[in-house]
Amino acid sequence: MVRALKVKLPRGNSAITYSSRYSPFAHHVLLEGPLPELSAGRTELKVRNPATGALLSTVVTASEDDVYRTVRDAQDVFKLGSWSKLPALERSATVTILARDLEEVIPDMARMESEQTGRTIREMMAQLSRIPEWLDYYAALLRTSSAFVAPTQGPLLNYVKRVPLGVVGQITPFNHPLLIAIKKIAPALATGNSVIVKPSEHAPLSVLQFAELAVQAGLPVGVLSVLPGGPETAKHLASNPLVRKVDITAGTKAGRHLGGIVGSNLSAFTAELGGKTPIVVFDDADPEAAANGAAFACFIASGQTCVSGSRLIVQKGIYDKFMSLFVAKVESIRRRMGNPLNPRSTMGSVINQRHLKRIEHMIHLERERPGKILTGGERMTGKSELDGFDFSKGSFFPPTVIEDVPVEDILWREEVFGPVVVVKQFQSEAEGVALANDCRYGLGAGIWTENLSRAHRVADAIESGLVWVNTHHRNDPSSPWGGMKDSGIGRENGMEAFEAYSQSKSTIVNIATPEETRTVQDWFAEEEEETETVGGQPAEPKRYG
Repeated sequence: MVRALKVKLPRGNSAITYSSRYSPFAHHVLLEGPLPELSAGRTELKVRNPATGALLSTVVTASEDDVYRTVRDAQDVFKLGSWSKLPALERSATVTILARDLEEVIPDMARMESEQTGRTIREMMAQLSRIPEWLDYYAALLRTSSAFVAPTQGPLLNYVKRVPLGVVGQITPFNHPLLIAIKKIAPALATGNSVIVKPSEHAPLSVLQFAELAVQAGLPVGVLSVLPGGPETAKHLASNPLVRKVDITAGTKAGRHLGGIVGSNLSAFTAELGGKTPIVVFDDADPEAAANGAAFACFIASGQTCVSGSRLIVQKGIYDKFMSLFVAKVESIRRRMGNPLNPRSTMGSVINQRHLKRIEHMIHLERERPGKILTGGERMTGKSELDGFDFSKGSFFPPTVIEDVPVEDILWREEVFGPVVVVKQFQSEAEGVALANDCRYGLGAGIWTENLSRAHRVADAIESGLVWVNTHHRNDPSSPWGGMKDSGIGRENGMEAFEAYSQSKSTIVNIATPEETRTVQDWFAEEEEETETVGGQPAEPKRYG
C-alpha cells in the first residue's frame, strides 16, 4: 500500500536524540508494525564515535528487496502527484518550513554530526548553521522560475516549462553527512522529484533524522526516503531502471563503477569525485595570511574533504618565510587538539581505524621514501595538552607536512583524504601552474597572490572546476560546485543543479483560425494547388514541422 497522504506531526519539539535502532526507512515512525528485523538480506551497522569508539546507535541496512520496494513506492507517490504535481508555491512553502524547522535543531544535529564523524563541534556548528540556506535558496528559485515562450515560424505558440524527472537516487559520503545530503536533496525536492538517499554507512544518523524532520514539516510520506547500507545498497539503487537520475559524492573508482551502471539505464548522472587540490603561493602573497589560509585549506575536517589543500606549491622567494609561519601554525593546531566536543579543540579524528591505517600506509610504504616529514607523520596516542582527552581510544592523526616529495610519488598523485600535505618549491609562474595541473584530478585549487592580473591569469590556467583566490573552502547555494578531469561530471548548487533535477517540456499550440488551419495543414489535399510564382519562378513550398 502506498502511503502518500500528507502527514503533519506536532512541531516545536526541537530536541533530537539518538534512536537506539534505525530502520531502512526514513519515515519508519509513521509506518504500522515493528521495525524491520534482521532477515532477507538485512544486516546491522554499528555506528560508533571515531574519537572514542563508543557505540552511538545500530542501523538496520536495506536489503535488495527493501531497495526495490522503496523505489517502487517512490515511483507510485510520484505518479500520484501529491508532491510532483503540487503547485510550485505550495512546494516552495513546505521547503521553507523545513528550513525553519531545521534551524531549530542545529545544535542537536551538530553534536550528532560531531559524534558520528569525529569532527570538532566548532566545525559542525559553523557548517550546519548555514545549511538551511540551501533549502531557502531552492524554495526561492521555485517561486521565481518561470516558463518561457520560444520563437517559432507561423501562427504557433511554443511554451517551455520544467518538469521533474521522477525518482532520483543520491549517494552521500561520511565527511559532510548532512551538508552534502541537503545540497542534493534541496534542488531535487524543489523540482518535484521523489528522492531516495543512500548515506554513508559510517555516518547515516543525521540524514535519517533529517528525513523524519521533513515529514514533520509537511512533506508527503514516501517523497524522501533513506536507505542505509554499503556499496551493495548503492548498486541496487543505481541499477533500478525506475531511478531516472543518480547523484553521487564519492571516490573516483566508485563513481566510475556506478556511472557505468547508470548509463546502461540511460539515466542522468552527476558525480562529485576525488580531488588533489593544489594551493599555489606566490612571492607577492602576504606570508601570514597565506600561512593561515593554507592551514585552514589543508586541515579543516582533518583533511577529509575532496577540496582539501593537499599539495602546497610555494614560490622560491617566499618559501622560507611562509614555511616558518605555516609549520608553526600546524604545530599550534596539534597542541590544541582535544575532545572534539570541546569548543576549543582545533581538529578532530579521521573516520575510523581502517582509514587511519590507510593514511599510515601511504606515508610509510615499505621502501625508502624521498621527502622529509617536517611535522606529524605518526598516529596520536597519549593525553591531550588541551583537556586531557585520551587520543589512544580514537582514530587520531596529527596535521602532517612533508617536504620535497617527487611528483611521481603516490602522496603527490593520489588522494590521502586525511590531514597530510606535501610541499614543493617553484620558481616561475609557468612552473607553478604546471605543477598545479600535474594531476589527474581537477576539483578545487587555491591561489595566494596580491597581484590582481596574476590572480585572474592563473585562475584561468588552472584545470579545476573551483578556484579560490586568497581564501579557501568558501561555498554558497548559488555557486556551482563540481570538478574537471577525474574529479567528476556535472555540478551541484545554483541554477545548474535546479535544471539538472528537472527536464524541459515543450508544448506547441496552433493559434491560427479554423479556416487557415483547414487550408495550411491539409497536407494530403486531393486537389493540387496552383503553383505560386515569385518573379516568374516557382515559390518556395510551404514548410511543415
